[in-house]
Amino acid sequence: MSNRRKIILKELGLLPLWHIKSENLQDSAVSTKFSSQEDQYKKCPASNISNDTRRQQILHMDWDQLKAEVAHCAACALSQARAQAVFGVGDEKADWLCIGEGPGAREDATGEPFVGPAGKLLDNMLSAVGLQRGNNVYIANIVKCRPPNNRNPAPNETRQCEPYLARQIELIKPKIILALGKVAAQNLLKSDENISTLRGKLHQYFGIPLIVTYHPAYLLRSLPDKAKAWEDLCFAKDTMRSLK
Repeated sequence: MSNRRKIILKELGLLPLWHIKSENLQDSAVSTKFSSQEDQYKKCPASNISNDTRRQQILHMDWDQLKAEVAHCAACALSQARAQAVFGVGDEKADWLCIGEGPGAREDATGEPFVGPAGKLLDNMLSAVGLQRGNNVYIANIVKCRPPNNRNPAPNETRQCEPYLARQIELIKPKIILALGKVAAQNLLKSDENISTLRGKLHQYFGIPLIVTYHPAYLLRSLPDKAKAWEDLCFAKDTMRSLK
């Protein structure tokens, strides 16, 4: 970081950027696979309605109906091991919508997305651009239940959760979406490109501006990329200003 940039950020009260207390953080996101995911899916309770009918029903729900549906969802194998579904949290009329990958162990226990060190870092990232959790910001995930061992959610799991997120977005009507991490970005944009390719561009999610940045959990393991995430946040802030 140049001396001039340091001086500017210091004057703005933005140094140190997103400083959190040092913790002995280990990468708990060990990638594991079910011996047969399809066998796991078959163990889920059978549905009496087609996927299309289920999707249409979800897309017409109000907030209370949607929350109740998510709380009792058993559409995929993730429901079998969860403590609780993690619906989302924040301002239900927010201009800013942050979307991550899926709940971790702490989120599964508390029922709120982005808690623990990654959640603190996200809060600091938002604060750096004048935002606050719950105040004009809503936070959700691609899937509502924790994948075992914090692995990436499988395609079937993201498909079953997609109508829930689509309905949340429709109800919130955000002005901008911040996709946090590769899994969120690829699912929202229906893309297989890596995050380095998707960053720095203004994307669209059904007419809503969408900007891709790194997941806070990744930034805890790769501190040098925090500078790139700061650029993404500034890009998002500038984009929001241009919409007014």
